[in-house]
Amino acid sequence: MISKSLSRVALVAALGATALPLLSGAAVYSNGSRTATFDVTLKIIADCIIATNTLDFGQTQGVLATAVTGSSTLNVTCTNTTPYNVGLSAGTGTGSTIAARVMSGTGANTSTVGYALTQTSGGANWGNTQGTDTVSGTGTGTLQNLTVHGNIPAQATPQPDTYKSTITATVYF
Repeated sequence: MISKSLSRVALVAALGATALPLLSGAAVYSNGSRTATFDVTLKIIADCIIATNTLDFGQTQGVLATAVTGSSTLNVTCTNTTPYNVGLSAGTGTGSTIAARVMSGTGANTSTVGYALTQTSGGANWGNTQGTDTVSGTGTGTLQNLTVHGNIPAQATPQPDTYKSTITATVYF
């Protein structure tokens, strides 16, 4: 009785083993095997990404009898250990320089509003000459926020209009 049961089990096992490759579509080979290896590679190069946010001094400013301040952030993401410098252009205001930035009227008037962009509140101008007036750092592989401080000093108030300058922020690495 036991031998019949064992032979049935052996028969079912043998049929199952031969039927399994037929059902799965995979072939079974018994002549041996060989192996080989391959590399999976990636080369990381020094790189940086920069993103900017608007610096808005406000929409209800009247007479410029006292200083108006504001700030914005630049977002810099550089590969880990990559040294970088971030520079800011003089801007697109008519006659603007790093030392004397201006916003120009967007209407028909030719008036301007003087302002400064600095590295710290009340600090040095933030310019575009590497090693002189740029902000430096070292990448961590994650986003780093840099604050841009803006200041409009008291000055003769021009005619009502929207005043604007477009700054180009550049990350050097």
